[in-house]
Amino acid sequence: MHKNDHVDLVLQQWAREKPEMDASPMAILGRLVRTNGIISTQLQSVFSQFGLNSGEFDVLATLLRSGSPYQLTPNRLLQALMLSSGAMTNRVDKLESKGLVERLADPNDRRGVLVKLTDKGHSLISDAVLAHVNRGKATLGALNQQEQTQLAELLKKLLLEHETVQPLD
Repeated sequence: MHKNDHVDLVLQQWAREKPEMDASPMAILGRLVRTNGIISTQLQSVFSQFGLNSGEFDVLATLLRSGSPYQLTPNRLLQALMLSSGAMTNRVDKLESKGLVERLADPNDRRGVLVKLTDKGHSLISDAVLAHVNRGKATLGALNQQEQTQLAELLKKLLLEHETVQPLD
């Protein structure tokens, strides 16, 4: 027995109302949009467990994955996260008030600063990343490893066609 999802129902409606229109892109795009909504909700519940929102998680995770000493200039954070400087300042301010990051003088630039994970921030984001990955594994559980690899490659192919990647040096 073949089960229908919401997108199948939408496609059936379009086939009935506009039979001359090829609505096949909606099969993929509609499912990507709906999947994104589900994943965003699930990940936000993970972030909330750690007192974070997705933007704060992104900043902390970027600092962690940058490697020891877990610090970057605000400009490098901007490049990595593709944010405006105002949005970045706001996120760093919130994280600093929570004791998760600190601003340090940049020894290579007298006027510059570095954003660095505190020990508390390092511990929190290490736990949050693990929970994030475990939630991701559960979310993708309906797909076997080969299907996950295939989906990752297909999505990468789409992104390469439409995304500009800024190297982080």
